[in-house]
Amino acid sequence: MSMTKILLVEDDKSIVSALSAFLGGEGFAVKSASGQSGALSLLSKEPFDLVLLDISLADGNGFSVCSAIKSEYSIPVIFLTASGDEYSTVTGFELGADDYIAKPFRPRELVTRIRNILRLTKGAGAVVRLGAVTVDTVRGTAVKNGQDLYLSALEYRLLLVLLNHRGAVLSRSQLLEAIWDSAGEFVNDNTLTVYIKRLREKIEDDPQNPTLIKTVRGIGYRVDAE
Repeated sequence: MSMTKILLVEDDKSIVSALSAFLGGEGFAVKSASGQSGALSLLSKEPFDLVLLDISLADGNGFSVCSAIKSEYSIPVIFLTASGDEYSTVTGFELGADDYIAKPFRPRELVTRIRNILRLTKGAGAVVRLGAVTVDTVRGTAVKNGQDLYLSALEYRLLLVLLNHRGAVLSRSQLLEAIWDSAGEFVNDNTLTVYIKRLREKIEDDPQNPTLIKTVRGIGYRVDAE
């Protein structure tokens, strides 16, 4: 079986060295670029399975690289963002980023995120099951027992965010950052409550007693790991 190939776009040499060594030990093949031109050059020459992308680069910026990747290649992107930088997080998702992780991050958490994204986007992994619900991340559809759920763009995005972090508890603020304006709609805390309710009404057998999207009191929501 061929190794999963990751392109690390990062201009901090110490991060590149440490992360390349760690990911290599986890079974990934890593190549790196320090800026926009180098990253796009590598992408044009060889296939990659996933891109880890910093926002501040030696030349250009991560937003431009992400935009180019999503318009020219079918490759998942995980943004590496400064801790607490809400603007970067929102902008990254608007450009089609599949996930983000704030610096400083724990390497093992990053590996978990990488594997979750690859499971959702590679080959048969593009079809994800949650109870009786089947999500096709390539076609952008969600069905339950063979029937289309007709999710709105924001409902679908919310479901994807929860699936991308399967097994983890996401706070309301994390969910708001992830889906804010993803469908051209203003989203605040009250709106999030409404969309969680609507999503449960479509995917749960008993929305009043949800088993798929679980509430973690005082923290947020969780979709259990498989």
